[in-house]
Amino acid sequence: MTGLLHPARSRRVGIVLLTGIGDVVHGLPLARDLKDQDPTREVVWVAEAAPAEVVRNHPAVDRVVVFDKKAGVAGARRLHDAFRSRPCDLTLNLMRYIKGAVASLLTGAPVRIGLPPSKTRDGASLFNTLSLSEGPWQHTQDLFLRFREPLGIPTSAPVGWDITFTPEERTEAAAFFTRVRAVTGGPIVGLVLATANRHKDWPAARYPALARALIEHFGATVLLVGGPSEREREAADAIRSAGVPVVDALGNSVRRMMTRVAGVDLLISPDTGPLHIAHALNTPVVGLFGHTNPWRVGPWRRDHDLVVDRYTDPGEAPDASRYDPRDGRMERITVADVTAAAARALGGRR
Repeated sequence: MTGLLHPARSRRVGIVLLTGIGDVVHGLPLARDLKDQDPTREVVWVAEAAPAEVVRNHPAVDRVVVFDKKAGVAGARRLHDAFRSRPCDLTLNLMRYIKGAVASLLTGAPVRIGLPPSKTRDGASLFNTLSLSEGPWQHTQDLFLRFREPLGIPTSAPVGWDITFTPEERTEAAAFFTRVRAVTGGPIVGLVLATANRHKDWPAARYPALARALIEHFGATVLLVGGPSEREREAADAIRSAGVPVVDALGNSVRRMMTRVAGVDLLISPDTGPLHIAHALNTPVVGLFGHTNPWRVGPWRRDHDLVVDRYTDPGEAPDASRYDPRDGRMERITVADVTAAAARALGGRR
C-alpha cells in the first residue's frame, strides 16, 4: 500500500465515519494527519447528525456533510447531491457496515480505502478499491491509525484529537462551572448514567449510593452528564428520589455535553461516547467495563489504572484482540470498586 497515493491526486479527501460518538472521536486524528500532510487539501467528513456535532469546528475539517440514514433513498440522494459538483478524490471508509460503504461510494471518490474484509460485515469491503491488510483485532484507535500507511503518513506521527470549542461555547461553559463550583467548592465529578446498549450499562440502582459516596468521601459536586434517553432519565430520577443532591446536566445537545465533560475534574462512565470525549480532552475518566473489552474500546494508552475491568478475568492477560461481548459482567462492578477508582483519580482530596 505504501506509495499508492500522492497528494497531488488527493486534493479533496473524504472521511466516512457515521456513528457512534466514540468511534468518531477515534477518527479525528486522521483529519489532522491529512491536513498536516497538505494544509491546502480539503477534508470532508460524512457523519450522521449527532456524531457530526463532535466534528464541528475541528481545525482540520473543512466541511461536514450530514447523512440521514433513516431517510432511506431520499437520504442517499441528498448525500449524492452534496458531492455531485465536488466529488472526493479519495475517501477513507472507517465503517464496518454496509451503510458506510454506500456513503463512501456516494462521495464520488475513485479511490476508496476501507477496513480489512474480516473487520467488516455484509460485504461492505466489496465497495473498497483498497482494503487494509488483515490482522487481529486491536484497540479501535490503533486500527484507525493504520490508515496512515496507504496515505504515506509516518506511524510515529503525533496523535491529536483537536476538539475545539467556539468562544461562545467557552464563555457559556465558564459561567456554568462558576455556578456549579459555588455549590460545594469541591471537585466536580461527572456521572454518565447509560449507553446506547443496555448490556453496557452499569446497574442504575447503584448510582444513588455512588453519588452519595462521592459527596461524603470527596466533598464532590456530582454532575449528571449525557443525553435525554429514557434510561438516563430513570437513573437520574432514582438518584434524586434517594435524596442525593446532584446537578442535572442531561440534555439533547452533543456540543453542550462535550463542554460539560471538558469542565469536570473527573468523569465516571461506562463504554459510551462521553468516555472517549473525556479521553480526547484529557479529562481523567473512570471507565466501567464488563460487557465490552476495555483493552479494545477503553481509554487509549492512558487512565488504565482508573479502569474498573470486569471483562478480563482474574489471571487473564489483557488482550485487545478479544472482540466478543461478555454478558452479565457489569453487575460485578460494585460501588466500592468505583469509589476506589475515583479516589485514585482525585488523590483523596476533599
